[in-house]
Amino acid sequence: MPKNKMKAAVYEKYGPPSVLYLTELPMPLITRSELLIEIEATTVTSGDVRMRSSDFPPLYYLPGRLVLGLVKPKNQILGHEFAGTVLACGNDVKRFKAGDRVYGTTSGLKAGSHAELIAVPEEKKTCLLGKMPENISFAEAATVPIGGMAALDLLLKGNIEQAKRVMVIGACGSVGSFALQIARIFGASVTAVCSSSKIEIAKKLGANQVIDYRTESLSSAGTEYDLVFDSTGKYKKSKLLPLISKKGRFISTKSLTAEKNDYLRQLTVWLEQGKIKPLIDRCFTLDNIQEAHKYVDSGHKSGGVVIIINE
Repeated sequence: MPKNKMKAAVYEKYGPPSVLYLTELPMPLITRSELLIEIEATTVTSGDVRMRSSDFPPLYYLPGRLVLGLVKPKNQILGHEFAGTVLACGNDVKRFKAGDRVYGTTSGLKAGSHAELIAVPEEKKTCLLGKMPENISFAEAATVPIGGMAALDLLLKGNIEQAKRVMVIGACGSVGSFALQIARIFGASVTAVCSSSKIEIAKKLGANQVIDYRTESLSSAGTEYDLVFDSTGKYKKSKLLPLISKKGRFISTKSLTAEKNDYLRQLTVWLEQGKIKPLIDRCFTLDNIQEAHKYVDSGHKSGGVVIIINE
């Protein structure tokens, strides 16, 4: 491929995974404050498939289309998180240099990370960029920013510091797997809720107790929880009130979450210390982007679904 070109997965209309296709696009040009990053690995998240299909709840359908594109997508390259290597830096970039291994998010950028290259500003309130821990792979790092920061943000809002007993529903998902591990870091005893096929995974992530939601009641442990974390976004607080202690809290991925540099830095420290371990379900290549979307659409993934690009 010519040096001034890159491969990218794009979509020009909303629809099923078949709307995605590979093409060659001009290589991004960077400004004085930006970095050019060669993406080694990225992910397909539930947010990616929702944006691709324009599958929003009725109340959010019109606002979603106004933001993403009323008739067709404004941003034709999906991908919310990435890990890669810095190829070049603008003259005003201070914190990074060529050769650095980095990871981050694409929030607010004009292009996502389902491509070989991306231009990212060094400092911006929306997208975040940090140096990767040396002890994890690009594939592992790519799964961290979105799920990890969402889990940390929601747990802090749920007063995790004071929670001794925590239930994590969907404990083997991309957000739930981080929530389980982070809750354990804060010293909580964690009851993980998942399917029978994922019980061993939940135990390896540190769950003190596991409930198979298909065969057991969520109340089967006979415990009141200081914090119930619904990473599936499928439960209403009113249905779970019998599980929540008098001063307990309920948090859900239905709530908006924040991306903060402090969060990414904290996740980096925990990764370096081995206190959290990214959970990867399976890996695809960029050539198989449609298959990756089909798999995430199925709703059965555990942890992150990774797209290997250059690793």
